[in-house]
Amino acid sequence: MIYYIYALIVLLLDQATKWVIVNRLMLGESRSVIGEFFQITSHRNRGAAFGILQNQRWFFIVITLAVAAGVIWYLQKTRKEGRKLLPFALSLLLGGALGNFIDRALFGEVVDFLQFRFQFNWFGTAVDYTYPIFNVADSAIVVGVILIFVDSIISWSKEKRGA
Repeated sequence: MIYYIYALIVLLLDQATKWVIVNRLMLGESRSVIGEFFQITSHRNRGAAFGILQNQRWFFIVITLAVAAGVIWYLQKTRKEGRKLLPFALSLLLGGALGNFIDRALFGEVVDFLQFRFQFNWFGTAVDYTYPIFNVADSAIVVGVILIFVDSIISWSKEKRGA
């Protein structure tokens, strides 16, 4: 049950932050948090990560429903095995997927607002890169996937040692 609460917390935090952005910033408006490095920028995305597959709303809705069902099934399975990291990772994945699902289902687009810009010199070459704008749900999904990989490495290591 606790893992569904984690997913709910991610979902609520994601939706609350998106609500603030939609109601406090005009589309395209930015507010500096840490100079030009970190800004809050009101942006909408009709695609997936990095803006790929634009305007494929129904595709994402169907895929998200299938992924959410699979995550819930796997969460039940791993929870019964007494594992801790993998169910937590799955709960982050579930909460993030549902957060973006709500945006797509209700509005046809996802609200993004976290923007990072990297400016530095690399061996005499000026680098100026703005990472694609993202949101809390995206962050939860990425952290969840990373933790799934970490759990896989830990499990593989245990199996290799014969534990």
